[in-house]
Amino acid sequence: MNTSTMTLRRYLVLGLVALTSAFGDTSLAVGMKRIGPVPLSHPDALISALRTPWVLVGVLLLVIFFASYLTALSWADLTFVLPATSLAYVAVAFLSRVWLHEQISTERWLGIALITAGVGFVTQGPAWTPRSSADASPDPASDRGFTGSLQESK
Repeated sequence: MNTSTMTLRRYLVLGLVALTSAFGDTSLAVGMKRIGPVPLSHPDALISALRTPWVLVGVLLLVIFFASYLTALSWADLTFVLPATSLAYVAVAFLSRVWLHEQISTERWLGIALITAGVGFVTQGPAWTPRSSADASPDPASDRGFTGSLQESK
């Protein structure tokens, strides 16, 4: 399969990256606001925060984020994946406004709109940069015999 081909499954992975990031970060924020200030000089307080359900859910969502992010990086360039998944910023803004009741300034909303517009530009290009035969590291998936579920047969 051509590594630059975006399939429905790959778009779903990018969506999973964005949503688990946004919900994970927001869950962490809910949990830590309930705990209150925790100084970095008290690691025992940080560890005990993991017993808070919201923090635990946030950590689990961010583990899913990390796994799906690694998956996306296995078949697309970082310069494609990172901007494409930056739609999480939009989701975080909405979740923060609705769930955390944060006030979001007009300037922040304009910044979020610029991010969204930038994502549109980035996704118009190829997801994978073709490598020349002289390149020392060709398709990374072929280097390690990747046979994950996102790679379809030829």
